[in-house]
Amino acid sequence: MKIALTGAGGFLGLHTRAAALSLGHGITSVGLGTKFSQQRAMAAVSGSDRLIHLAGVNRGSDPEVHDGNLEFAKQLASILCGIPSPPSHIVYANTIQAGNSSVYGQSKAEAADVLQAAAESIGARFINVLLPNLFGEHGQPFYNSVVATFCHLLNAEERPEILDDKDLVLLHAQDAADILLGIVPLADMGSLTVSRTVSAVLAQLQEIACGYRKGDIPALDSSFDLALFNTYRSFRLQQARRLPFTLDRRTDARGSFFEACRSQGGEGQTSFSTTVPGFTRGQHFHRRKVERFVVLSGEAEIAMRCVFSHDVLRFAVNGLEPVAIDMPTLWTHSIANTGNSDLYTLFWTNGIFDSSRPDTYYERV
Repeated sequence: MKIALTGAGGFLGLHTRAAALSLGHGITSVGLGTKFSQQRAMAAVSGSDRLIHLAGVNRGSDPEVHDGNLEFAKQLASILCGIPSPPSHIVYANTIQAGNSSVYGQSKAEAADVLQAAAESIGARFINVLLPNLFGEHGQPFYNSVVATFCHLLNAEERPEILDDKDLVLLHAQDAADILLGIVPLADMGSLTVSRTVSAVLAQLQEIACGYRKGDIPALDSSFDLALFNTYRSFRLQQARRLPFTLDRRTDARGSFFEACRSQGGEGQTSFSTTVPGFTRGQHFHRRKVERFVVLSGEAEIAMRCVFSHDVLRFAVNGLEPVAIDMPTLWTHSIANTGNSDLYTLFWTNGIFDSSRPDTYYERV
């Protein structure tokens, strides 16, 4: 599938591109606003199966917000009628605030009308996705969501404050991406959302933070628990040197002992591998899975890179000074034997492996 995408560089853009990458779909980016070029936009959208409009303006003066959102929709509408092979689906990442009394809500509703009219003129199906509060890995604190703000502050060991303890309808950005891409039907979105008060979200994140400072995995009893934990631990990458957890290795005449993983609940699977010198394992990423690496014997380099980024983190590890390293979601990773003897590695994941849904996608570091 070929997908044309606006707002590809934003928070939801990252998650949508990562989901598309996991499926092998091609993504072309469409610039809007001051980056809009009619010729380039027509080339990007023509021949695509699906146009997904994520770009929006939610900060600024009232005219900037209103005119910005309307301008984006009009720019897209201006090219749809003129391309030789228009997409069959026009998907709009709208908001549950659409049509409310705010300037933002009004502008998003007006933009939907513009896009729907353009879709109808070319015989395309218009899908208006009214998204609730989104949260997820690599959100921008003080901008994308209160979840991102709390995760940022807790990782910095600061104390978050609640100004308005309101009810939130929350949806993980990977679930939103699945809906926008058509992997999950729009009608199923309600089953993927959860309702929580701001104080309940903070309390759960504080509990996660307290345990994870010691490397403990919290109880992951629901998909929301897993998504919130993955979101929290992505902020640990703000200080990459803190990513490895030092393990308490005890030795005596019999040998040595250390705890590799302390999980507070939920499913889990432990695996073990040997890797001969000169070989590398991994070269893949996960969208939701929690995975922990612990080298038991030998020397290795663990490498990881966020998808669509060129920056690689590298960690030299060995069995004599054991550490646990958790693989961040949306980061491709590998482990290479850099020593002269066999490498023994223990792996822990939060779920029993399902070959029909492996959540493992090839991508070289």
